[in-house]
Amino acid sequence: MDPAKALRLIGFYLERGGEPTFKVQAFRKAAAIVDELPAEEVQLRARRGTLTQLGGIGKTTAAVISDAVAGREPAYLSRLIADATLPVAGGQTMRAALKGDCHTHSEWSDGGSTIREMAEAARDIGHEWMALTDHSPSLTVANGLTAERLRRQLEIVAELNEELAPFRILTGIEVDILLDGGLDQEEELLAQLDIVVASVHSKLRMPSAEMTRRMIKAVGNPYVTILGHCTGRMKTARRDRPESTFDAKAVFEACRDNGVAVEINSRPERLDPPLRLLRQAVEIGCEFSIDSDAHAPGQLDWLPHGCERAEACDVPVERVINARPDPTRS
Repeated sequence: MDPAKALRLIGFYLERGGEPTFKVQAFRKAAAIVDELPAEEVQLRARRGTLTQLGGIGKTTAAVISDAVAGREPAYLSRLIADATLPVAGGQTMRAALKGDCHTHSEWSDGGSTIREMAEAARDIGHEWMALTDHSPSLTVANGLTAERLRRQLEIVAELNEELAPFRILTGIEVDILLDGGLDQEEELLAQLDIVVASVHSKLRMPSAEMTRRMIKAVGNPYVTILGHCTGRMKTARRDRPESTFDAKAVFEACRDNGVAVEINSRPERLDPPLRLLRQAVEIGCEFSIDSDAHAPGQLDWLPHGCERAEACDVPVERVINARPDPTRS
């Protein structure tokens, strides 16, 4: 086994399990160090036991490298693979139908990995494409992209698509829905993108009538593809954020009438929308996008959470846009 690949696989499974970023980064950093060294030096250091003399490689990562160089699956990786079952009871049929992911983040905003790493991980788990949807500028806490940075990102995506073909990185953004329902990016830029996920990230507790108007105006924008994590709820060990209140019937009807998909967000701390609202959106006739909202490569594999919920609410696969070879076409 290639030692750098083994280290990155460990990072993938740790991210998939929701482990802290600092723990994951130790393995990704070690992989980057191995990439820079001649294979002969890596093998020699593994035999001599001198890998830990390299800055950024500790006892655990050295053991992984040594196992891989010796032709063994690293014990650390074997344990992670054995424990890798996600806590879901269904959704396998829907998961098998998905061809891509419409909501992912890179280090360009608040993700932890490069665009290439995210794309290669998406490809390696069997996707045909991945939409890159880093945050828009008003979300400064997430290092949102200014128009200038987004234009530069589009150039890089074009270059990567030439290298990674036939896999495709779709251009996109997770754009903030502003207080008046406007979108937090230049219209001229939004028009160039393949996927626009519009999400509320501020003033989540505003009165229901105001939130309803705000969301309906946003999904009425002709460049919006998806309404992201519609209630904004969040449940973690440190934070229990309640749902935003809005007229779900009116908002979902606006999504249906404007051809905007309702996101089924697969992040374990979000699982948004709640099942009662997801069933309502199904009854109203909405389309859907089952997304990971991944901020790291391993999190791309959180999609089974959303697929389980989709099947539980009888979401028809033909209404799931990322079950299509091209999600931008109906």
